[in-house]
Amino acid sequence: MSGNDWDIEVRPHLTPYFAYGAAALIVAAHVIVGALLKVGSSGVVFRTWDQVAIAMVGVVIACFVSLFARPRLRVGPSGVAVRNLFGYRLFPWDQVIDVSFHKGACWARLDLPDDEYVPVMAIQAVDKRRAVEAMDRVRALLRRYQADATSPRP
Repeated sequence: MSGNDWDIEVRPHLTPYFAYGAAALIVAAHVIVGALLKVGSSGVVFRTWDQVAIAMVGVVIACFVSLFARPRLRVGPSGVAVRNLFGYRLFPWDQVIDVSFHKGACWARLDLPDDEYVPVMAIQAVDKRRAVEAMDRVRALLRRYQADATSPRP
């Protein structure tokens, strides 16, 4: 599908700020600690590679933390596409039952047949009003496409 084939695309609003900010702090902390390894004498001999390794560990951790900015939900004629931290799945309309947000949950979920579900990290409780608006828009599209899927074809 091209980028214009989706009726709605939802991404978290606040989480990317926290994720990228935390990633920057993690890298900065590891670089500072690495730079300070050779300051003073503690009885342990640190080499330049040790300093680089500590900074690289910070980069790896920051990359993982940055994944929290990745979630996305798309709804369109072909179904519902969910991208969370890892992976991407497109659920055709015959597999989609509902989208729900259970009390106390951090994010929404896509309800599937046989009591299965997939977390939808793109709609998060921390986004409050935006999450409510996103749920309303997604539910309206679900009703529309599910009605289209059940209507008889000429």
